[in-house]
Amino acid sequence: MTETGPLSDLLVVDLTRALAGPQAAMMLGDLGARVIKVESPTGDDTRAWGPPWAGEAAGHHEDSTYFMSANRNKESIVLDLKDPADADVLAALVRRADVLLENFRTGTLDRLGFTVERMHRLNPRLVIGSITGFGHDGPEADRAGYDQIAQGEGGLMSVTGIEQPTKVGVPIADLLAGMNLAYGVVAALHERHTTGVGRVVRTSLLASVVGVHAFQGTAWLQGGRVPGVSGAHHPAIAPYGMFATGSAPVQVAVGSEGLWRRFAAVVGMDPDEARFATNRDRVAHRDELIAVLEDHFTTEPAEHWLRLLHDAGIPAGKVRSMDDVYGWEQVHAQGLVLEVDHPAYGPLTLSGSPLRFDDNAFSGGRVEHLAPPTLGQHTQAIRAWLEE
Repeated sequence: MTETGPLSDLLVVDLTRALAGPQAAMMLGDLGARVIKVESPTGDDTRAWGPPWAGEAAGHHEDSTYFMSANRNKESIVLDLKDPADADVLAALVRRADVLLENFRTGTLDRLGFTVERMHRLNPRLVIGSITGFGHDGPEADRAGYDQIAQGEGGLMSVTGIEQPTKVGVPIADLLAGMNLAYGVVAALHERHTTGVGRVVRTSLLASVVGVHAFQGTAWLQGGRVPGVSGAHHPAIAPYGMFATGSAPVQVAVGSEGLWRRFAAVVGMDPDEARFATNRDRVAHRDELIAVLEDHFTTEPAEHWLRLLHDAGIPAGKVRSMDDVYGWEQVHAQGLVLEVDHPAYGPLTLSGSPLRFDDNAFSGGRVEHLAPPTLGQHTQAIRAWLEE
């Protein structure tokens, strides 16, 4: 592994499991940090969240592709934190670490003997990042949190779907919480350059969902309106959504009055027609507008309309399936697909980091990426390193 990236001088101890915490740790690993994933003897729960399984074609069923999605660029050590000897190993890691991440239920790490106070006595410079389901205090702080529960409790499902609340197709509460923790940790590391001491950074699945309510939240907070599901169309802009054509659906985003006038010319509409003259009018008459547009769009296949819309500078696009996305030249040109060599399963193809740096365009800062580890793959090597 080539040690590169803006965080290549950092050691991260990752006590997390499932998805939110591992996502945060992986983001730090993508940026070059050395990440040591501490797993129980039974391993991260997501190793069993399949099918499909990594290496399935070769007859392997040990680790799920779900686990692979959030655990690249990590080493794995197995520790039973209820065993005093293994707890001593964690204490040795804490002494050397720059960052420790955990997503235990509130109070669990304290009961294991690793209070914030003790960890900061062991290492005053340690930045501790912590994720819970519903927050670290308040009347429901002790609730266990999983993504779908947070999507529902946090209001996201209430504005997603067509006829009834629907979850997002990826575990978005987990992913947002992981992203929030990663950027909070980086901020705390920056502060440490000045103060010389680490601090605790906390977030939750609930906070991360509420934190992206955006205009849907202010619709209630400032407008007094409870938003509902809006299907495939934007609730505050029109036309802005998915439309049927003569073949596949297309998506169109007409986000300004200037775009509206250009768009109207493409589809042969009068931009000054009273029902549709302004965005306020178009939102008020959205159903009528959709019907008129689909009458136009269904006369020709999707590629015809996409060509005309692109030529006119109108934001528009396809609705791609996953196989289409990962076969798309633009995705590969952006370095969003990684090839890694797994010690048990051979070559693996994974999603890549969304970040690019000018001196290392396609890897989020890292020249070589580590495949997600097998359970305990690096236990002996890490123990030996700690004894040096």
